[in-house]
Formats: sequence, C-alpha cells, structure tokens
Amino acid sequence: MAYRTRIFFTERQKAEIWDRWQRGESMSSIGRVFDRGSSSIYPLLERSGGIRPAARTRSRLALTLAEREEISRGLVAKHSLRSIARGLGRAPSTISREVRRNSGIQQYRAAISDARAWERARRPKPCKLVGNDYLCRMISTKLQRKWSPQQIAGWLMREHPDDEGKRISHETIYRSLFIQTRGVLKKELQAHLRATRSIRRSRHATLKRTGLGKFNDAVSIRDRPADIEDRAVPGHWEGDLIAGSKNSFIATLVERNTRFVMLAKVSNKDSHSVIQALIKQSRKLPKELYRSLTWDRGTEMAGHKAFTLATDIDVFLCEPHSPWQRGTNENTNRLLRQYFPKGTDLSIHSQAKLSAVARQLNERPRKTLGYQTPAERFNACVAAIR
Repeated sequence: MAYRTRIFFTERQKAEIWDRWQRGESMSSIGRVFDRGSSSIYPLLERSGGIRPAARTRSRLALTLAEREEISRGLVAKHSLRSIARGLGRAPSTISREVRRNSGIQQYRAAISDARAWERARRPKPCKLVGNDYLCRMISTKLQRKWSPQQIAGWLMREHPDDEGKRISHETIYRSLFIQTRGVLKKELQAHLRATRSIRRSRHATLKRTGLGKFNDAVSIRDRPADIEDRAVPGHWEGDLIAGSKNSFIATLVERNTRFVMLAKVSNKDSHSVIQALIKQSRKLPKELYRSLTWDRGTEMAGHKAFTLATDIDVFLCEPHSPWQRGTNENTNRLLRQYFPKGTDLSIHSQAKLSAVARQLNERPRKTLGYQTPAERFNACVAAIR
C-alpha cells in the first residue's frame, strides 16, 4: 500500500491558509488548493484554536543576522570580543553573552545562532486572566448561564467602569477558551458557547438556507410603515419557525424595539397549527405591544389573513429568499440554537420549558441595548402604557 509523504507547509503557505480561513473558506476547500484533505489543514488551525497567531517581529534592539555574521568573521580572524563590539557599536557584554550562549568562540555560527535567538524569543505576554480569580470566576459563571463573551465583557464594563482589573475584552475570553495553552479557562466551558465548535470559525463563514414557500395574497414588507422600519416604537414583531428532527418545530417571536423574545409550541408546520399557536400567544400581551408581525413566505403563513382577522394584528411578509429582512429574528434564532441544537427533537419541550428558555434569553444583557436586558426594556414599555 502506497502512503503519501507527510506535508510540511512553508511560512508563505501557512499565511495563505490563514488568509483563506479568515475569509470563511472551509478546510476542505483550503486543502484542495494544496492537493490535501481537510485533515492536513486542521492541525495547523487547531494549535491556536482557529485564531490566527499574531505576526512575530524582531525587536529593534536585538542583534541582526548581519551583525552575527560580523561576529563570526571577527572570531575566525581572532579579534577580541571588545574589538568586535566596538566595530558593531555594541556593548562588549552583549557580544560576550551572544557567543557564550551559542556554543562559544570555537563553534559559533551566525545562521544557527540567529535561528536559536528567534526560537528563544517566543515569550508570550501573560494573559490578563492569569491570577485574576474574580474574572475567571465571573466568566465561568456567566458562560454556564449561556451568556456570550461579548455580553460578559459588556456587563463587566457596566458593573466596573472605573476598575480596569475587573474588566476584560470579549476577544480575550474567546482566546482563553480556544487557546488552551493559556491555562486559565477550562475547555469544557466551550460547550456553553452558542456555536459548540472545537476551533473558532471565521465570521465570514455562512450557512445556506433551503427555499421558502410561495403564495401571492400577501402584504409585502415593502409596504410596512416607516415607524416600524426604524424601530421607533415598540409593538412590532418578527417571527419564524425553527425546525428539529421528527418534523418538530417551535415558533419564535422577537419584538424589534426591545428584542424581547417569546416562544410558542406548535404541533406541526401546517398553517392551521401555526396560526392557532400565534393567536394564543398574542393574547398574552397588551394590544398596544402587539401591532404587527413580519414573517417570511413559508407555507405556514398561508393563513395569515385568519390571524389578522382574529387578532387585528397586521402581517407583513418578506421577499422570497430574503431572511435578512427580518434580521432581528434571524439573530434570535441563532441564539436559540444554543438551547435547541439542530437535529434534536423539539416536540419533547413543553410550553413551560419554552417560556423558561425565553425568560433566560430575555434576562441576558444585549450590546445593542447598551447592555440592558430585553426584559428591562419591555417591562418599561408595559409600565408606560398602564
């Protein structure tokens, strides 16, 4: 049986791999560029958790290869260390240390010494979390409550605006989770992130959606009033279904102004089941806080006129294949996948369970709300109409 020779990537090839990864290409497509499978690309990316290492640069004070070659020539010519140092404009102690740590006067070699110095210079700056028990404890606690690193960082900044030692960036949290050599956050905490990957994925990577159903008797999103479009007033919602195995679904609703989330259990994807579930959910809110609903053109909304007739809530439908037109709901569905992973049976969850998940999501601070929670914003709207 013939075996393929092991591949060693050059620095230029490694840079190209990282460029492609950051642009959102898959490991399989990157591997094809080098005539290799994804298994050849993964080890390079996995070493730093999918996060590109910072480019290394030499200190302007360090000896250069040209200076080391001058040292080597001076030693061969049997010049003293002081005279070599004088010719280079360096301190004699600098030349003495350089020669001593690189095999001495008789065996000193410039290229080998330069390579050794480059390797010895790998001294990463200690992570801010090292020795900071407060930050490690708070980050671990919030991650276990399904908070994202960005939410944690924003909350810490809000809680400790004047204490630099109790604040940290979300990027540092991500790096500490995915680069385990830092040794500050346990790898098990990765399981509490929304995307449970072993390495971090580029923000440019995308997932494709299947086509949406079609029907004509709809009020287009293009006819939606301006006060809905600019989120100026509360009471306007976006909705969709998230799907699970065994033909199971959950209806998701999010209020555009406050990002308040509601979840409804549906028995099936047929229009009658979905419309009845939405009607029931709408009766839990004051009329002033449920004025319109924006949905995609899935077949489950074929009975939207019956919904409007029963609730007096206007329904606007997105253009075909345009999920970004209800982006607030799309983002919310991505958050909900942390609780309801793809491929799992959603029918096992009771309405009480769905309400508990919605409550937990509504109690998480949001960057777009200035790190207030959707519950705080929504409750303020409820109080304002009473």
